[in-house]
Amino acid sequence: MVRALAIDIGTTSIRTGIVDVHGAVTHVRQAPLTVTTPNPGEVELDGVEIARLARELATSTLEECDGAEVVGITNQRATTIVFDPTTGVPVGPALGWQDLRTVIDCLILQGDGLRLAPNQSATKARWLVAQSGRESRELRFATIETWVAWHLSEGSVHATDRSNAAVNGLVALDVNHWDAKILSTLGLDVAMMPAIVDTMGPVGVASALPGAPRITALVGDQQASLFGQSCVTQGAKITFGTGAMLDMVRGSKGPSTMNRFPSGCFPVVTHSNDGVVTWGIEGIVLSAGACIEWLRDDLGLIDDAAQTESLAMSVTSADGVTFVPALSGLGTPQWDFGARGGFFGITRGSTKAHLVRAVLEGIAHRGADLVDAAERETGTRLEEIRVDGGMSANQFFVQCLADFTGLRVAVSPEREATTRGAGLMALVAIGALSLEDVEALWTPKDVYSPATTDEERQRERARWSAVVQQVEKTIPELSTVSF
Repeated sequence: MVRALAIDIGTTSIRTGIVDVHGAVTHVRQAPLTVTTPNPGEVELDGVEIARLARELATSTLEECDGAEVVGITNQRATTIVFDPTTGVPVGPALGWQDLRTVIDCLILQGDGLRLAPNQSATKARWLVAQSGRESRELRFATIETWVAWHLSEGSVHATDRSNAAVNGLVALDVNHWDAKILSTLGLDVAMMPAIVDTMGPVGVASALPGAPRITALVGDQQASLFGQSCVTQGAKITFGTGAMLDMVRGSKGPSTMNRFPSGCFPVVTHSNDGVVTWGIEGIVLSAGACIEWLRDDLGLIDDAAQTESLAMSVTSADGVTFVPALSGLGTPQWDFGARGGFFGITRGSTKAHLVRAVLEGIAHRGADLVDAAERETGTRLEEIRVDGGMSANQFFVQCLADFTGLRVAVSPEREATTRGAGLMALVAIGALSLEDVEALWTPKDVYSPATTDEERQRERARWSAVVQQVEKTIPELSTVSF
């Protein structure tokens, strides 16, 4: 049986596994990444560590299963590395996607007609080049899939795929070449940029790995998750991790701008193969699982995340308590960085269980906000939303999501669907699977249907919208910032 090695580089860890043509993920290895915050708003990783761990974990997985024919690499998008191509050594730290040190740069560049966000790679690359004191043409730019492919190919591959290129702020609208005007404005030479390739297709040979398997897929993590949940030509998923991201397939027609839509969603490339680009949209909740971590690590209301389910179900309602999960502001649809989270409706009778239940309900409401924004943007009424990520294991939470969206919610059989998606893409690239085969592989672990009437849902959603308005513009000067 033909098999793929999937290398999944996340924000805080690296995961490798073998994916077969049935979509099964086996021989999983995982290791944490070192993430540091030297100053408030700064998030750094070690590029050398990322490359080393990716190679070590991949080697262990391949040796354990006696090899694989192809490799798919998926990555947390926008984390940025600039390196010397002669030595292979980064000129500075890898700047994580949450790193905000270029916020002022982004605001200044708006005066030059460039609408870039600090979580994109563009201004991170400029900062790294400037700190190096060298000419940009002497250096090379990489997001993490590019960096890992370069190392696994022993320096013979310097490439990124369209799903990653489309969100880094440096690509032209056709996602076939780099935007010369943007590069010039930022002082970046095109010589430092990687080749733009299909998401699924020949990339190079991972000669540093046992058996030298071919690299046949590069893909951003959210798009890998979408594909891993068999949303290929249609459909949508939400990944509930630290934040939450909805991705929805739109079709072959590209956007007229790479900027954020009025709906609060963004255009993304879901995948490309044989030169054909499939577009989609993405919506973002800035705080999802982070709220559960806050309950555990900072408030001490729970000992572990799994407790939230039993606590929430120990009471019949939140007893009037509502929580808005805006610990880092509100993403889609409001995009209000000055909003702040809050509990509302607390009384002397409010208990720990009521607060925990309100947090889960609040995150589910934000998931429903993503669905509403996606449906407004596309004019499409969804029948089903697919979910993965850590919170997809919480039955109470998933039922709330079904109730608040009015949709059937199908839980991914693979909680980390990114790994599955990267492997499936690598197999499609060599013809071991077709796109139709991938769509047919979908077998959800569980399916939840709404347990409320449309009238009850509409009333609950209206109440939610009214509460959200109370947290907007908590810090007015931040609320005016827009990227």
